[in-house]
Amino acid sequence: MEIERKFLLSSLPELEQAYCYRIEQAYVETDPVIRVRLRADISADGALGKERYILTVKTGGLMAHEEFETDISKEAYERLCAKACGNVITKDRYILPLEDDLKLELDIFHGAFEGLVLGEVEFPSEEKARDYTPPSYIKEDVTMDGRFHNNRMSMMSSEEIEALLSSVHQL
Repeated sequence: MEIERKFLLSSLPELEQAYCYRIEQAYVETDPVIRVRLRADISADGALGKERYILTVKTGGLMAHEEFETDISKEAYERLCAKACGNVITKDRYILPLEDDLKLELDIFHGAFEGLVLGEVEFPSEEKARDYTPPSYIKEDVTMDGRFHNNRMSMMSSEEIEALLSSVHQL
């Protein structure tokens, strides 16, 4: 079971010491979610390093859902990407430690979603997720707003993307 909350930020926390990697993901299906992902380490000088290819299947749910992941070959990733529908999501993910052994996964989006920044925190239980008080740089909890879930974003039209990005800048 994966239990997570999603947030918009009012400002960026310090990122220089954070671990970072590039993500490119495409959706073969959105209900249930079947996603393929390329994950590549990013060095301090911005160079891409070791790559990992992942197939993920998720059940429905905005805060809590079942998730299954397995590594796949580069060739399988490329074949599945060719069958994907909608927008390919590209983002840099920074991992930042928080209190109580939690981590903030900070996503800075590129491509069609350039300018969008989201934070996710995963929790060991739904109770911990509900009771969580985020750091001061968190602006708004968007966990229950489906527009901020990557599988929904992958199916957005250019007009919907523009409206989403405009709404974020107005918050």
